[in-house]
Amino acid sequence: MEGCLACDLSTGLHTLPGGLIHRSDFWLVEHCIGPLGLGTLIVKPERHVTSVDDLTLAEAAELGPLLRRASQVAKELVRAEQVYNCLWSHAGGAPVHIHYVIQPITADQLTRFGTHGPALQVAMFAGGDTPRPDDVERVAAAARARFSIPEPA
Repeated sequence: MEGCLACDLSTGLHTLPGGLIHRSDFWLVEHCIGPLGLGTLIVKPERHVTSVDDLTLAEAAELGPLLRRASQVAKELVRAEQVYNCLWSHAGGAPVHIHYVIQPITADQLTRFGTHGPALQVAMFAGGDTPRPDDVERVAAAARARFSIPEPA
């Protein structure tokens, strides 16, 4: 979809530090490009979709297990005490390519920003501290390795 940042990152029109971490039949996992901290993953449909109700049954069936797995991976990456899962689907007040932000939260972040939940995300955006590309590359490689290990039955 022309002009869609999520699509542009997937197709290489914009640089994606860390590259593609994981691909399922219908979903992609990448590292977040914003200031939400190292280890924050993005889970998005490969197909341009602007609403969860527009997902196919097959896309929806894959989503729950993938969010669970991405949460496990994110938690392991930075030894988080909690992992937030948030659906984001607006930019500039308009619907955009849906994407789930899988954000590992550490005790250090809670202390540093003095808040939690949505207020923590707002504070992190206001702080504007985007992880360095070489750190993202390192963490993305670790995430890729974790995704390659099959889950126990």
